[in-house]
Amino acid sequence: MFLSTQAEPIRVLVTGAAGQIAYSLLYSIAKGDVFGKDQVRFILTNHLDPPGHPPMLPVLDGVVMELQDCALPILKEVIPTDKVEVAFKDIDAAILVGSMPRKEGMERKDLLKANVAIFKTQGAALDKYAKKTVKVVVVGNPANTNCLIASKSAPSIPKENFSCLTRLDHNRACSQVAMRCGVSSDQVKNVIIWGNHSSTQYPDVHHAKVNLQGAETEAYQAIKDDAWLRGDFISTVQQRGAAVIKARKLSSAMSAAKAICDHMRDIWFGTKEGEFVSMGVYASGNSYNIPEDLIYSFPVQIKNKTWKVVDGLPINDFSRAKMDATAAELVEERDTALDFLSQ
Repeated sequence: MFLSTQAEPIRVLVTGAAGQIAYSLLYSIAKGDVFGKDQVRFILTNHLDPPGHPPMLPVLDGVVMELQDCALPILKEVIPTDKVEVAFKDIDAAILVGSMPRKEGMERKDLLKANVAIFKTQGAALDKYAKKTVKVVVVGNPANTNCLIASKSAPSIPKENFSCLTRLDHNRACSQVAMRCGVSSDQVKNVIIWGNHSSTQYPDVHHAKVNLQGAETEAYQAIKDDAWLRGDFISTVQQRGAAVIKARKLSSAMSAAKAICDHMRDIWFGTKEGEFVSMGVYASGNSYNIPEDLIYSFPVQIKNKTWKVVDGLPINDFSRAKMDATAAELVEERDTALDFLSQ
């Protein structure tokens, strides 16, 4: 368990708190998987769901009761609310899970338009009420562009404090490599998810290492199947969310919650020496020729709650093309979203 560094409880906002992901997420945070032994005060809301959404406060009350019934020592208080000024007041961490889901027959641009409205509101609320040191992770899709809109709507909060979740994709890639090599997933490190949290993302293992019987081996050497690594491996990770929905008739929840915990814990406590993880962050100043004004998933190392993109990794032509394709999708998403934002 991580040692306590803070006397006051950490104020953690979770939006979409009546949903499936939050149901797994809240328990993990409340038992210490993310912020260690520090006490936590949850603020739970579903109030930024789209207009016309049924009021979720009664459901939140049920979630509050269950959290109380877990009798967890570090959980100081749980506050359900539908008021922006209560939800965002002095928060240390914001986990923005709630977003408008894509409905059947919905055009991607309609989805973007609905989410621009939601994340503009959330960004403005962060700007007005949250601590300026708040760490914000956006989970609700389209996560990269939602994160960009939230950040642009919160000009007084440093851009570096915003990130979006690609850790689920990262964990999926790790797990695929581990299963292929017959090792546990903690024996695989430094896989990378480049780009958008969408089916254009590029899961890259050119820099990954696998521990085989105590010897650190490059992933391509460990797997010895370049066709799989350049074909089915990539498409499996890219399409995994859709495969889960097809099987479960519901989207990934347990695995998404675990990924959020991994992401936020690494922000709070840092990454291990010699290891990097994937997260969607501002592309400004990157060394990989990715357009600047994007939230793009890069390999990052984190120290003192500050991330830094891992620079200078050699990129071959195969990787370059895939990195550029996902960047092009993000540019298109951004331009559409910014049009809506200016309306």
